[in-house]
This record gives sequence, C-alpha cells and structure tokens, in this order.
Amino acid sequence: MNPLAARRAGVLLHPTSLPGPGARGTLGADARRFVDWLAAGGFSVWQTLPLGVTDAYGSPYGLRSAYAGDPRFIDAADLAAIDALPARIDATGDRVARYASFTALATGEQQHRFASFVRARRRWLLPYGLFELLGARFGAAPWWHWPAEYRDLRLGELRGCLAGNRTEFRALLFEQYLFDLQWSALKRYANERGVLLFGDLPFYMDRDSVDVWWEREVFAVDERGEPLAVAGVPPDYFNAEGQLWGNPLYDWDALERSGFRWWLERIGAQLERFDLLRIDHFRALESYWEIPAGAPNAKVGRWRRGRGDALLGALRARSGNAPLVAEDLGLITDEVRALRDRYELPGMVVLQFAFDGSPDNPHLPRHHRRNCVVYTGTHDNDTTVGWYASLDPRTRDVVHAMLGVGPTPPVPDFLIDAAYASTAVLAVIPMQDLLARDSGARMNTPGTLVGNWRWRFDWNDVPQTLAPACRERAARAGRLG
Repeated sequence: MNPLAARRAGVLLHPTSLPGPGARGTLGADARRFVDWLAAGGFSVWQTLPLGVTDAYGSPYGLRSAYAGDPRFIDAADLAAIDALPARIDATGDRVARYASFTALATGEQQHRFASFVRARRRWLLPYGLFELLGARFGAAPWWHWPAEYRDLRLGELRGCLAGNRTEFRALLFEQYLFDLQWSALKRYANERGVLLFGDLPFYMDRDSVDVWWEREVFAVDERGEPLAVAGVPPDYFNAEGQLWGNPLYDWDALERSGFRWWLERIGAQLERFDLLRIDHFRALESYWEIPAGAPNAKVGRWRRGRGDALLGALRARSGNAPLVAEDLGLITDEVRALRDRYELPGMVVLQFAFDGSPDNPHLPRHHRRNCVVYTGTHDNDTTVGWYASLDPRTRDVVHAMLGVGPTPPVPDFLIDAAYASTAVLAVIPMQDLLARDSGARMNTPGTLVGNWRWRFDWNDVPQTLAPACRERAARAGRLG
C-alpha cells in the first residue's frame, strides 16, 4: 500500500510532548487518547521525531543506537494488559525487578516469545545491552576512554565480560522487548483507526553510540575509533562558520562492498515500526560535507560524493518502493533533486521559509508539487505564532500578499489553511500550531544544546471544539485520506 496515494493531513508531535505520568511522555493511555483525537480531527498521519535512546541533552538526533527504543517511553501501567507478559508483572520496580518478575511468573509461551525476540534481533540487541552495561560500569565515560580490552571487545568475549552481570544484561534486553511490545500495540491501535505512523531516521550516528563502537568498519574511524573526518554543513547566509556537527562519517567504500547491509537493515527495522519514514539530511546521499577531524569550524571542509544511487538502488531491489520521504531542506542542488526524483521520493516544503520576497522560492504554495509534504514549520522552527510575531512589517506585507490574506490575518490559522490548500499530498501541522502556542512552546533551536526537547501539552489546553474544526478543515481541503 502506498501511504501517500490519497491527500492526507497529519500532526507532528514527539511522544515526549504527550501528557502522562512519566518524565518523557508515554506509549500508553495518553498516546492512545492522542490517536483517538487525531482520528476525530480528520488526521490520518502522526509524525514523530526519532524514538531512540538519546544523548545527555535529550536530542532525538543524538542516538546511542540505530535500533534501540528509548525505554523511558515505556508506560508501566500498561504492562499488565499485554498478552505477552504475566498479568502480575512488576510494573513499579526498576528494569531488573521487572525482568525478575517476568522470569518468575511468565508462562512457557511467554518465555519463548521473549527468546524469539532476542534471537531475531541479536545482531544489534546483544551489542546494545553490552554497551549500556559497560557504559554504566565506567561511569558513563565515552567508549573510546574505556580500557582497551573493553573498547575493542568482540561478541565471542561476551561470556567473560558478563561475569556477575548477566541478570542486568538480560534486563537490558528485556527492556527493549517491553518497548517493542508497547510500540507495536500502539501502532496496531493507530492503524485500526486509520492513523499512519510517520517516523524519522537521523542520517549520522553519534560517536558515543553502540554502532560506532561495535561496527567500526561502517564508519570513517581508525582502529581506536578516532574519526578520520567529521560531519557538518558549509557556511551559508545564516552561519558564516558553517555547522560542525562532529559525527563520524561513513566509510562508503566499505559499505558498498558489503552491499550496504548496515543501512538496509537499519531502514528495514524502522519500516517495521513505521508506515512512513523520513530520511533526515537526505542531501548527504548525493554529496556530503567532509570536515577534517580537529578542525575548529566547518569552513575548511569539502564536498565528497555520496552513494545515493547505489544505496537507494539496493533498497529498491530489496524492498521495492519503500515509503520514504526525503528531508531536502537547506543547501539543495539540482543533483540532489534529481536523485530524489529518480526514486520518486516526496520532498519537503516549509511555509515559514517561503517569504524571502523571491517569486521563485520553492516553499511558496504556487511552486509545491503533489509529491511532497508541506509543513507550517518543523521541530527546528519557531511556532507559527512566534515566527509571525518576529517578522518585521515589510516581511509581514510579503506574507500577506503572497498568501492573499488581509493585513491582520488570524494567526496561526492562516498558515495552517495555506498548508491544507497546498497541492502537496500530505500537510503536517505541529501540535503547537494547532494549539496556537507562542515561542515558549518551541521544540528546538538549532545550534543550541540546552532548553530544547522539553515542551509538553496538557489535555486541559485542548479545546473540545478543536478536533471538529480540524476535521471540517480537512474535509474542505480533501484531506480525509
């Protein structure tokens, strides 16, 4: 099934922004309530940010594993309702207590299902459990500062490494099993109500991740894990020094020799979780900015050819036309657009970017294509209320003229209406815009490390009239899926 065969409307909301008993959102009752609200509002797509275990700053794009889900999303109150678990499983204790209660109470069939989960995912799951175990042992020091015998550990040495820690190790694996069970249940719940789940795949991995530690041959690092070069983007109008991200680059020669196994398995695993998947920083598949390791900024980098055709061709041979969306924002060339179009991938347009006064701006509604996703703004933008408040009078006049609205349009509704009216097959609106929140609800400010990824809404702030109004808007725009 092509999830974008029909015009749809969706909402961008990371699970950390959901109400709930935990500190980082939930996959439980409030997530299901949100699905019900989406369906009532005529929304058939729920877009999230990456769901993985995050870095110390909480960024969903600084992941410790390409596969593992963030266990902080697990809703303890929901565990007893899952058939694969004992009804009296410990829902209040830590992961070791939960695992101990599972081993004590689970039926043979329930034990078998957990064992099958571990076997099917052992390639990434066993190294992940070991990585987390050793990280705790060495006081959260990055893996390249571990003693050499652990820094360069191989799976065959696992038995000795786990001496005295086997229960904690198994509990880490079980924690991923719980995440998988709850996410799968949520996906079934959403799909049964006509709501598709739209995920996000970060392009680069964090250096302090299990993937760089365990599969060094995939990355451009030396035998000790030191990056040979790092990722970023070149200087532009907004940043004279460019952006120095610092992630290790990929060893594309080694990846191509392997038939792109690592990438194909990673994408395949995410497509099991989601109905639709965004490829972040898609332009790096065509060419990427290589910055020498140790450089003080991104100005000294150079462009290197990517392997987009080879990778996407291998993916098509393996999976057919996978439901991917290309994040093609920023410095995009004709070559990047051609790669996107050769594989018929939808791109992205963001209405907040449309009003620089240029009639050729690709984000202007008159330039939208059907095969793209339109946003009022993304997680990296200010809310539409905050954005509009920041505009100078001249730019506001441009906005009004380009969209054909009066001098005092209703904010943010006028931009939401423009997104719904777009020819783009999918219109996605951040929840902050639907709730008309100001800059205080901004999810992320690029280039900053603190104060991001914290916004949460409260059900008391959602008017009862909002869902019916959204459904009416979707019906008028032909976006009921």
